Amino acid sequence: MTTVSATGIFSERTIRRARLGSGLVIFIFVLLHLSNHAIGLISVAAADKGAHLFLMIWRNPVGTAIFYSSVLIHIALVLRAIYMRRSLVMPKGEMAQIVLGLMIPLLLIDHVIGTRIAHAFYGYIDDYDAVVSMLWIRNPTNGMRQALGVVAVWIHGCIGIHFWLRYRPWYPAFAPLLLALAILVPVLSLLGFVEMGRTLADPSYRQAMTISAYKEGVNTHYTSNPEVHRQVAMIRAGLYGAFSASLLIVVVARARRKLKERLDQVAVHYPGGEVIRVPRGFSVLEASRLGGLPHYSVCGGKGQCSTCRVQILGDYENLPAPDKMEQTTLRRINAGPDVRLACQLRPNSDVAVAPLLVPAVEAALPANSQETSPGREREIAVLFVDIRHFTTLTETRLPFDVVFLLNRYFAIIGKAVEQAGGRLDKFIGDGAMALFGLGTTPEEACRQALNAAAAIVAEIEKLAAELADELALPLRIAIGIHTGPAVVGTMGYGRVRSMTAIGDTVNVASRLESAAKEFEAAIVISEPVASLSGADLSGIESREISVRGRALPLKVYVIPREKAAEPLEGKG
Repeated sequence: MTTVSATGIFSERTIRRARLGSGLVIFIFVLLHLSNHAIGLISVAAADKGAHLFLMIWRNPVGTAIFYSSVLIHIALVLRAIYMRRSLVMPKGEMAQIVLGLMIPLLLIDHVIGTRIAHAFYGYIDDYDAVVSMLWIRNPTNGMRQALGVVAVWIHGCIGIHFWLRYRPWYPAFAPLLLALAILVPVLSLLGFVEMGRTLADPSYRQAMTISAYKEGVNTHYTSNPEVHRQVAMIRAGLYGAFSASLLIVVVARARRKLKERLDQVAVHYPGGEVIRVPRGFSVLEASRLGGLPHYSVCGGKGQCSTCRVQILGDYENLPAPDKMEQTTLRRINAGPDVRLACQLRPNSDVAVAPLLVPAVEAALPANSQETSPGREREIAVLFVDIRHFTTLTETRLPFDVVFLLNRYFAIIGKAVEQAGGRLDKFIGDGAMALFGLGTTPEEACRQALNAAAAIVAEIEKLAAELADELALPLRIAIGIHTGPAVVGTMGYGRVRSMTAIGDTVNVASRLESAAKEFEAAIVISEPVASLSGADLSGIESREISVRGRALPLKVYVIPREKAAEPLEGKG
């Protein structure tokens, strides 16, 4: 079985975008609807006034067409995704989203019938007085059901938004705020519903209300007319039946496919000797999940990252060719011809593979847990700092004196890095490494790194003056700063695990710190840092240096000690 092309109107990428777009329309509708409910904390009248704006947006021909077409498209694509998924073994977050999504129609069909359909077909005036009275006073069981529906649809939407945004560089910085909103919106909505229900249940409020004869006549006709009840029952049966039949078709189609696939299987061999037999058409990632083998997949098996990549052990030329999306990802990491993405490779014959990113065995993480993620690539700035002539400085000092000096030195670095907005990564002997840009833009990361470097140099000058009489040589430091892509993730062994960064960017930053020592300078920064930060480097010497592993020389700026303690002002 071949994969669907990544291009064209009905490509997987287009279908995924249609599912995302329709989901966003529904989420905006739900957000505005729940926000309107929250206005009920003020009064029923205020909520009704807010509903006028809400209905102006969604109860016109354009709004109605956009919303209900989005609902139909989203449900259809979700059912298609359930059918297309070869294995129902998946991370808990994905499972929760699917289960909640299937519950939503069952919980909210009656609400749709009692509001939108009743209004469109029978002229029912579905203001807050009518709807809340029905759910709170006359049928509280249905009211509880609608409350569960609110929670289900909101959590389903929030999980989808999280999966969509979780690997955006800016998302970690805004995640706490978005989480607060995700909690407040349904809570305030439900509190607004409760407050309106209590208000309408108060006899004194009912006596003071003035209900128009027209509204009372129309709504009474809807609620008491047997013919209307019969028609509504037919509509209800049709909607529940259509959804149940659609779900049943998916279940039957999956069962039929599974029966056929039992007769047509392939074996996936792993380096540890494991052999997992799966139906032809399954991906290697799905084989790993079915067999309970830990296998990285940061993007959830969508081909948008390379963490699930495997090396083909044997003949790789006869495997199905990678589609455009997989080719793009493989080219980005300069993968060899024998490297494929496990989530996209669907072998048509027995195959032997070796995962290239192996989860830590000692962590004993579940096979499909997102906690097995090794991290992801980010654009960051890396700062290395080291004491010059440290051995000469300390060779005649007592060990406790050396510890005292290092602690003073490390405190200066830590405070400067944190105040600038960076993260202190690690101390290495008398050196330290700091990361900037974990929650901000590359431009801001470079500015933060330069500010931290200036603060470190200034404070070290003060410490040098304080200890001048005790040290054999003046206390001097060397700093190197570079920016670029690096893999940031939790690494280590056992309990000694911490977030760090690896990659060429880190290596170059370390080389620039060594270059600062060679040039007898305080700070050496690369040209990308200078460009992104917008620093004014007029009067600062520039050089080109060779960096191991790079074919071309790298342009750097050499900042002497006399100017290093002064923050570099932006251009223009």
